[in-house]
Amino acid sequence: MKSSTKDQIKGKFHEVKGKVKEKAGQVINDPDLEAEGKSENLTGKVQKKVGQVEGVFEK
Repeated sequence: MKSSTKDQIKGKFHEVKGKVKEKAGQVINDPDLEAEGKSENLTGKVQKKVGQVEGVFEK
């Protein structure tokens, strides 16, 4: 599997994991968990975008 594809998959995983943490933080009223979820979601988006850019340059 290409490096770019791996980055895209890992990025999507972090996005989903971040959204779950964010919602859990909202439900249990834990601002730290909510902030951690937002951060991980953003990290996932960046990693996914990096994978897409790498994919363009691999061609």
